[in-house]
Amino acid sequence: MSKFKTEIKLKGTVHYEVRDGVAVLTVDNPPVNPLSDGVRAGLFEGIANAEADTNVVGVVVTGKGRAFIAGADISEFGGEGDGHGLHTVFKNLEFCSKPVVAAINGLALGGGLETALCCNYRIASPSAFVGLPEVHLGLLPGAGGTQRLPRLTGPAEALKIMLSGAHVPAKKALSLGIIDSISENIIEDSIAFIKEKAANTSDHPLVRNMNDKVFEARGSENVLVEAQAMAAKTRKGQFAPGQIIKCVEAAINCDDFDEGLKKEAEYFMECLLHPQREAMIHIFFGERAASKIADVPKETPVMDIKKAGIIGSGTMGGGIAMCFANAGIPVHIIDQDADNLKRGMSVIEKNYDFMVGRGKLTSEQKDAVFGLISSSLDYKDLHDCDIAIEAVYENLDLKMDIFKTLDKHVKPGAILASNTSGLDIDAIASVTSRPELVVGTHFFSPANIMRLLEVVRGEQTSNETLATIMSVGKKIKKTAVVSLNAPGFIGNRMLFGYTAQANMLLLEGALPHQVDQALESFGLNMGPFRMMDLVGLDLGWRARKLGGKESPLHAKIGDSLCDNDRFGQKNAKGYYNYNEGSRAPNPAPENEETYEKISSENGFTRRDISDVEIVERCILALINEGADILSEGVAQKAADLDVVYINGYGFPIWRGGPMHHANAMGLDVVVKKLEEYAEKTGSDVYKPSQLLIKLANNGEKLGDAPAIEDRKEKLNFAMSSVANNF
Repeated sequence: MSKFKTEIKLKGTVHYEVRDGVAVLTVDNPPVNPLSDGVRAGLFEGIANAEADTNVVGVVVTGKGRAFIAGADISEFGGEGDGHGLHTVFKNLEFCSKPVVAAINGLALGGGLETALCCNYRIASPSAFVGLPEVHLGLLPGAGGTQRLPRLTGPAEALKIMLSGAHVPAKKALSLGIIDSISENIIEDSIAFIKEKAANTSDHPLVRNMNDKVFEARGSENVLVEAQAMAAKTRKGQFAPGQIIKCVEAAINCDDFDEGLKKEAEYFMECLLHPQREAMIHIFFGERAASKIADVPKETPVMDIKKAGIIGSGTMGGGIAMCFANAGIPVHIIDQDADNLKRGMSVIEKNYDFMVGRGKLTSEQKDAVFGLISSSLDYKDLHDCDIAIEAVYENLDLKMDIFKTLDKHVKPGAILASNTSGLDIDAIASVTSRPELVVGTHFFSPANIMRLLEVVRGEQTSNETLATIMSVGKKIKKTAVVSLNAPGFIGNRMLFGYTAQANMLLLEGALPHQVDQALESFGLNMGPFRMMDLVGLDLGWRARKLGGKESPLHAKIGDSLCDNDRFGQKNAKGYYNYNEGSRAPNPAPENEETYEKISSENGFTRRDISDVEIVERCILALINEGADILSEGVAQKAADLDVVYINGYGFPIWRGGPMHHANAMGLDVVVKKLEEYAEKTGSDVYKPSQLLIKLANNGEKLGDAPAIEDRKEKLNFAMSSVANNF
C-alpha cells in the first residue's frame, strides 16, 4: 500500500492509497471538500501516480466525510489560485488510460458533479445529492457541466437542473442517467466494479462522446423556448440563466465537443465579469457571515432545544410551529380560544396536505411531522418546553401580560421569545424574572416558507441565549440576522421610509400601478402598493383610530381608503381591486378621485413623475435609513441589511441588496442624489446619513458598523416616529 498527500501549503489535500489493485483518491478539504488548489493538485498527481503504477488497474475518486466535492472554492473566483488549473485536472481525469469511477458519497455539487462527469462511471450512495447550482451565484457551470450533463440527461432535463440550481437526490439522478448505480457500500462496491470493468473491457465510456440525446434536439426550438420561459418566470432580471441556455444550445448544435467547451468558457467569463456575479456572491458570503456575532465567542455553549411552545394559533403561530415540526422538534401550541385553536390546527394540517399533493411529502411523512404538533388552552402545558415563542398580534400591553404568564409556567432556564415586528423587547423582558433569556424572534409571513429570521438582542439577552437562537435558526432552515433592540429593528425600520416615500409619490401625482411597475422593473418581487394591499391597509389605520392619532401626511390617502371600507386583499379592494379567490391586482380607477382630493387638501399640485424618480426616491430612502441603522450599530454590518432585504422583502438578489447597490452606485453619487431630493422634496428622509458622507469623502464603502465609540446614538422607542407604526 502506498500513500500520497499534496503540499501542506495548499488548501485541501487528496489521500492516495492502493486497495486490491485500485487507486483510491479521497478528497479531504473540510467541511465540504471544495476544489481548492490543494485538491486540484492532489487529483492531478493522484491520477499521475495511478497511471505510472503498473499494479493499478483502475481509479476510484471519492470524498471524506459528508461530501464528495461540494463545488469550486468560491474564494478563488477571479483566478485559478495556485497550482493546477481545473481544466488541466479534468483533462487528465477524463483521458486517464485506466478506468475511473466517481464514488459519490455525499454532496456532488457544481465542480463536484463536473468532476464526476469527467469520470467513466458514477456510483452514488443512497443519501447522495448531485446538482449544478452555479446560477445562485450569478454563474454557469464553467468546467464542462453545460456540455456533459445534457449528454446524459437530455438538454431539457439538464436545463431544469441548471436553471433551478436544485440538488437532485441519488434515486432521481439514477433515473435521469446522471449516475450508473446506487450502493450502500460505496467504496467496496466501486473497487469491485472498476476491477470487473478493467478485466473485461478496454473501452470505457466518455460522457463527451455520448451525443445521441443532444443531437436529437437539433432543429427543435421547444427545449430552448421552454427554458427561456422558465428563466423569465423564476429568474427574472438575472443574466446567468440566458448564458446557461446559450451553452446548452451550443451543446446541441456543435459537432465538436471541444467547440462547445469554448463557447461555455466564453459565456462563463461574461458571467464572471458581470456585476450580478459580484452581487450574488456578496449575498452568499453575507448569509454565512450573518450567523457569526462579533462579541459572542464561538465556544459559547448552546442550549439543547428538545421541545418548543407557541402562544397563538393564527397565521404566524401555525407557521412557526411548522418550522419546528419540520425540523423534528416537538411543538405545543396554546390559544385562549378553542375555536381559534381548532381553526389553526386545521390550517396547519391543510398546509401539510397541500405538500403531500405537490409531492413534497409522503402521507407517512405528513402523519409523522403533523404528529409532532400538539395543542391545548392551558399555559401549564408549556411547563417542559425549552423555548416558548409568543406569536400574537402587535400590542405591547398584551405581549407583556403573556410574558408575565409564561414566566410563571415555563420551566426555569427556558428561553422566552417574542415574534414581534418592531416592539420593545426590553420592555417585554422587564416583566419577567429572566430578562437574560428573553429575545426577539421576528419570523416573516408565511413563517413556514420565508427564510428570514430577525433575532432581536435585548440589553440583557445573554450570549448563551443568542447562540442558541442562532443555532435553532439554522436547524429550522432560516437565515438568521441579529438586530439590536430598536424601533422596527432592521427590516421594518427601513421599510417605513420606503413605503412613506411611495405614498408621498402618490400624493404628488403618481398612481399605484406606476409606482409598483417601476420598482418591479427594478427587480423587486412586489411593488409597495401591492405589498400594502397584501398586508392590509387597515392595520395602521386601526391603531391610529384606537390611539386617537391623526393620520400622518404619508398615510392620509391609505387611511382615506380605509374610511371607504377599502382594506386591501382581505376584502378584495384597496389600492387595487381583486377578483374573488385571486391575488392578481386589477386597476381601481374609482380611487383616483380620492387621490386628487387628498392631494389638493394637502397643498399638492399633481404632476407627471418619471419611473427613474420613483425608483431613486424609494431605493435611496432604503439606503439612507440603512446607513443610519449601521451607524447606530443596530446591525453588525452592511451585508446583514442586504441579507434582510433580499430574504424578507423581495429585493432582487442580483443587485446584492440595497447597501451593496449603494456601494455599486458609488457613495459619492448616493450622497449627491440624496442632497438633490432633500432640496426637491424638503423631506428629512433624504438628509444624507453622516456615515454616508464620511465614507463618500474618504472614498470608502459601506461595511462593518463603526467602532462603539464612533457610533451614533441608537434610536429610542419613546422618541421614534417609526415605533408608532408597529
